[in-house]
Amino acid sequence: MNMRSFGTIVKSHRENNKRASVTVYITLRALVLACVVLQIIAGEFDHAFLCLFYWVLLMLPILVQDKFKIEFPNLLEIAIYLFIFSGTILGGIYNFYGNVPHWDTLLHVINGFICAGIGFALVDLLNKNGKKIRLSPFYTVFVAFCFSMTVGVLWEFYEYGADKITLTDMQKDAIVKTVSTVELNPLKNNRPVVIKNIAKTIMYDRSGNELAVIEGGYLDIGLNDTMKDMIFNCVGAISFSILGYFYLKNKEKYKFTRNFIPKRAEKTVMTQSKIKK
Repeated sequence: MNMRSFGTIVKSHRENNKRASVTVYITLRALVLACVVLQIIAGEFDHAFLCLFYWVLLMLPILVQDKFKIEFPNLLEIAIYLFIFSGTILGGIYNFYGNVPHWDTLLHVINGFICAGIGFALVDLLNKNGKKIRLSPFYTVFVAFCFSMTVGVLWEFYEYGADKITLTDMQKDAIVKTVSTVELNPLKNNRPVVIKNIAKTIMYDRSGNELAVIEGGYLDIGLNDTMKDMIFNCVGAISFSILGYFYLKNKEKYKFTRNFIPKRAEKTVMTQSKIKK
């Protein structure tokens, strides 16, 4: 799809009560381009390339809606844009993950919440269009929860693969003071040896040369980070699932939940998105 046809889609998007989301989209794209310039001036050409990749990534929500003829509510679409920007530019380029406490945790909660909304929509559409299938509210939100957790697991697979293959550090390491392991058991049975109050760890290579000293404990290589991410993804998924359950029980009382549930695009939106170049 060329830029002219994409511009037509954005115009149609704006004309169909999407002015707020389009404004956020344009603003974030401008900020990403500014980031590209700043990274080039700083000589960080790899970061500049990543910024350009993220600039393209911001196009996905609009393209997905046009391709699959679905509509994201304004609030959901804005949340997706901000999530992409926060995780990639702020988190990856400007290291908010390391400099802002709980930044990664917050993003995983949001991811769990958003993905549960998408999973909920998939099942809800089946409920509305199936003549013989009527799934209960509990089953609907259970599937939404499972969908969100599956996305979270696949992301952790990606982080693990990146760390193993390209030697990145997406699964952030942690300093721990207690280790419980069967590897240190001299009898080689299944009883763990517990070591507490570890003060520091010294690393050597095979020749006996000291490589690094880890002060304050032992270096956990990603397990704590992965489990924390999964737990908080679960928190976000459960949060939406609770809202979704009550929404199905009383749609008028809990209509705020609609702001996070994709729906079929209206015919007017679908027609305008096909305007000839």
